[in-house]
Amino acid sequence: MDAGKEHRLLYFIGSSREDLKKFPEHVMRQIGHALRVAQSGGKSPNAKPFKGVGPGVLEVVADYDGNTYRSVYTVRLASGVYVLHCFQKKSKHGIETPKKDTDLIKQRLAKAIEQDRDFRSSDHA
Repeated sequence: MDAGKEHRLLYFIGSSREDLKKFPEHVMRQIGHALRVAQSGGKSPNAKPFKGVGPGVLEVVADYDGNTYRSVYTVRLASGVYVLHCFQKKSKHGIETPKKDTDLIKQRLAKAIEQDRDFRSSDHA
C-alpha cells in the first residue's frame, strides 16, 4: 500500500455490516483485508468484477468449512467504498448469484449512488 495515498471511507448499505459480522472469523478477515486494499485504492487478488451490475462493482468470494461466502462492494463512488451485500451462497448447483441477491445488490447500489450524491452536494454547499 502506498503510504501517501488517501484512505477512502468505508460505508455499509442496508444490513451488510450485520451480515458480515455473522461470517466465520477467517472469512471476515479475508473480506476485511480486501476492503482495506480497496480503501487504499488497490484491488485485492481475491476481488473480481461482479457481473450484471456495471463497472466498479467487485466481489470477494471466500470458502470456509464447505461453505461459500460473498461480499459485494463498489469502488466507483467518489465519497468512499460502499459494501452493498454480504451473504452465504446457499445454492448447491451453479456459480450464478441468485436473482434475489442480484436484485438486492442493484437496489443497494442505487441507494449508495444517492448517498454519494448527497455527500458531494453537502460538501459543495
